[in-house]
Amino acid sequence: MFQISSLKFWMANLAKLEFAALDLSGDNFLSWVLDAKIHLRANGLGQTIVDENDASPEENAKAMIFLRRHIHEALKSEYVVPSISFLKPTTSLF
Repeated sequence: MFQISSLKFWMANLAKLEFAALDLSGDNFLSWVLDAKIHLRANGLGQTIVDENDASPEENAKAMIFLRRHIHEALKSEYVVPSISFLKPTTSLF
């Protein structure tokens, strides 16, 4: 039963993606970066992906959640957040 509800949750979230998730192979990286930047800017979070920005911790968290929703599941372990106060990926996407 747990597997069925997890599958339904995953399928519901899949339908909510604004653009294609970053593929494990990275083949769609350039289009993914462009889409991510456009969507972050449109949602008032464009400053969160600029070095030494003045974004609030809340804005950084929203951007990180948005970006993590749009990457392949296997890549999410590459972007573990070591501290909630400093929300930056371990590897730069931009």
